Amino acid sequence: MHGVVEVRGEARATGRTPVFGLISIGFFASGFAALLYQVIWQRMLGLFAGSDAVTAALVVGAFLAGLGLGSLLAGVIADRLSPHRAAWAFIACEGGIAVFALLSKPFLYGVVVEELGPLMTAGWQIFAVCFAGLLAPTLLMGLSLPLLARAVVARLDQAAGRIGWLYGVNTLGAAAGTLVGGFWLVGTLGFERSLHVGAALNAVAALLTVAVLRGLPRQAPAAPGRAAAIGAKEPGSLGLPAWTTLVFLSGFFIIALEILWVRVLGIAGQANAYSFSLILGVFLVTDGLGVVAGSAWVKRVADTRVAFFHLQAWAALYALATLLGFRALYGFPWFEALVGMETFRHGPAEIAVIAALAVALIGPPAFLLGMSFPVVQKAVQRDLASVGFRVGLVQVGNIAGNAAGSLVCGLVLLHLFGTAGTARAVGLLALAMLLLWLVLAARSGVRDTAGRALALCLAAAIALFPGNVAWWSRIHGVKADQTAIVAEDRSGVVVLRLKGDAGPMFITGHTQSQVPFWPHHYFLGAIGPALHPNPEDVLVIGSGSGGTPFAAGWNPATRHIRAVELIAPVYEVIRDYAATRPASALAALVTDPRFTLAVGDGRREIFASGARYDVIEADAILPQTSHSGMLYSVEFLSLVRESLKPGGLFVQWAPTERVARSFLKAFPHVLMLLPISIVIGSDRPIPFDREGLLARLQEPAFVEWARRAGGVDPAEFPALFAEEVRVWGPETPRGDLDEINTDLFPRDEFYLNNTLRGARVVAPR
Repeated sequence: MHGVVEVRGEARATGRTPVFGLISIGFFASGFAALLYQVIWQRMLGLFAGSDAVTAALVVGAFLAGLGLGSLLAGVIADRLSPHRAAWAFIACEGGIAVFALLSKPFLYGVVVEELGPLMTAGWQIFAVCFAGLLAPTLLMGLSLPLLARAVVARLDQAAGRIGWLYGVNTLGAAAGTLVGGFWLVGTLGFERSLHVGAALNAVAALLTVAVLRGLPRQAPAAPGRAAAIGAKEPGSLGLPAWTTLVFLSGFFIIALEILWVRVLGIAGQANAYSFSLILGVFLVTDGLGVVAGSAWVKRVADTRVAFFHLQAWAALYALATLLGFRALYGFPWFEALVGMETFRHGPAEIAVIAALAVALIGPPAFLLGMSFPVVQKAVQRDLASVGFRVGLVQVGNIAGNAAGSLVCGLVLLHLFGTAGTARAVGLLALAMLLLWLVLAARSGVRDTAGRALALCLAAAIALFPGNVAWWSRIHGVKADQTAIVAEDRSGVVVLRLKGDAGPMFITGHTQSQVPFWPHHYFLGAIGPALHPNPEDVLVIGSGSGGTPFAAGWNPATRHIRAVELIAPVYEVIRDYAATRPASALAALVTDPRFTLAVGDGRREIFASGARYDVIEADAILPQTSHSGMLYSVEFLSLVRESLKPGGLFVQWAPTERVARSFLKAFPHVLMLLPISIVIGSDRPIPFDREGLLARLQEPAFVEWARRAGGVDPAEFPALFAEEVRVWGPETPRGDLDEINTDLFPRDEFYLNNTLRGARVVAPR
């Protein structure tokens, strides 16, 4: 009798609209902050771990592991608390997250990145540090939903709707954090001040919950036996363990689709700094709307099994069909004019086009998958006293599926089978789930004609997917009179589109370079060894089509050129090209023993290797591309300076004013060559004699090396530095050096928020 009175008390207290409304607003703010943190913390830890695919997956895995542990812990403790105490626990979680956010800059950046970074290089060490570094806030984040569920669910018949509503509101908050954070906060305030905004939002969530504490009961329903909590089920239902397994598979499926969308739309959007926020934001908005809609719709669901399996199948069918349709559109000139890769497309209008495509491709399936969350809650919520446990266990299944999908799809399937093969594999998973249901339905006497039709349509969509070479060749505009060398793995997509022996190379959607090499790429690689008196050891960060590292090898005094490229398929394409053209410049990169072609993060290479070089050069990298700020920040430039031998040179393209000013802040001695806009830095005065340099560029060794490059005429080079060279020494006035790129405020990368001006405006004063 005591339990009945207690439940009725909860119904009166938590049934009040203002109480639930204020908690919902707070949970929206909490979701906003959580995604803002995730973006910033992953960026900070990327400076420690590197930005290659494997280490990035380790950081994501560490984040998800903390969330999973929090959900698991919540499942154990939530149901032991009264609604009043559960709300207090949620308040404590929000406060703890806010405190960590305020301390995360000195901790994650100051300690983890700057102190532990050079010491931790093995994969397990990176994961361990990331996991330990993020454990406290992610554990608290994982606790939040089960605790709130315990606080606000007063009757069993409202469990699915209320839990679904909270999850949907939190997801919409996360979407707002992704879009507002990615498009405005981070680019306007920088990472550190954005963390302060997140902490304020956590405080809002805590204070709103404090405001409703008096309306929450102080007693909890009697806890059921563990067997009842885990295994209770209605006739024909699947039970909590089975539903948790299905949620794991659904979580795997959702993340696998998200990875496919990021790969395909990221290529179309040319991987600018806003692409990921846009794609993830669209996914979260529509997923959250699906959860909210499903919370109302679930009351009319008669069979949760049919609803769940059909939602998964419809989402998969739509996703596969629209991916096929997206590829087919590339055959039409009007579509290629919108999203073609021949030119750089980074403006607001171009981003709006990608946004429309993202809504069309991602919106409907994400909405359908979001609707399945309340369906699962309706299926598993069988006892009011075990609400928190059931929410926590299902959430653990979902997070574990997300983590597995991220690792298996992002690191294994893309690596082995490419985008097209991964899409087929994801379709097969959805088909297998649907076939499992059809078998279960047949055994229980349920006739599911619609499910059978869905299975046939899914099988047809899977069969229609082309091979990976055909998939990317069409998207990259390969015509009937052209050929393509295509390579893809987990790190990216590279296509060399050839007509005869010449053509552009596309890396993650950019026309990065071409074969034969462009003169400015060649000059960028050649100038360092031309100015240094004895350039024995050279490091090149970024390879592209090979022009910069190849040009760095022109000087007979150079004994070793190490090129570090983040996108591994670049080298696969180079090797395939060289295999059939043994006299080409790319063949020299492969066969000349002086060249070492290494795959990895160039910044991490400098940070952790401890090696020192006579010349370090950075390939021409657009400042608008995602993560480019890691190679244009004053902190990176300082690392480069420390990795040079005495009198060593660092050569970098300076596309913007901030790049040049950051360079001036890091190096005491700087040259700027115009109009090509190359900056050269050193710890010692840099000897520059225009006539002497022109003479070097006419030496037989230089001319012969350029001839082998094909299409490179040394006579074009004098025009690249025809203007008066600009020289800075330690005593030269440098003007305002506040408006620069830093690790925690990469202004140029977020170019929509910060006006870009050319480096020409920077001059000695």
